Amino acid sequence: MRRILVVDDDPMVGATIEVLLQRQGFDVTLTDGGETGLAALEAQMFDVMLVDIFMPHMRGFESIRIFHERAPTIPLIAMSGYAFASSTSPSPDFLRMALELGATRCLRKPFTPDALLTTIRECLGGGGSALPKDKKEAP
Repeated sequence: MRRILVVDDDPMVGATIEVLLQRQGFDVTLTDGGETGLAALEAQMFDVMLVDIFMPHMRGFESIRIFHERAPTIPLIAMSGYAFASSTSPSPDFLRMALELGATRCLRKPFTPDALLTTIRECLGGGGSALPKDKKEAP
């Protein structure tokens, strides 16, 4: 059974992802922030990590960098619902920044169950780890 670490400070988002993935046969560990996510990562092995970019205490970007440093072979999917860069907006593209810090894939919230499952399956498709050149943002 594939193990997935979910790190998200929003209890509703985390619980929804947890139930969806469990129904698909994944073993899910749900944590509510960067510190608890790192503790879980140190305690057990995972096949994929889902990490929210913006969380209190340890920020998501910091988490992504640290998670990637501690487990560089585990695909990391960054998630965010914040505003994103566009041709009409000068705001930074947070998901693109997450890719530069080590994320394998990115998901914009809200995302569909199909988008989540497709992204996870893409990360697992290469034997559980994706190559850095395989980085991309999911729709």
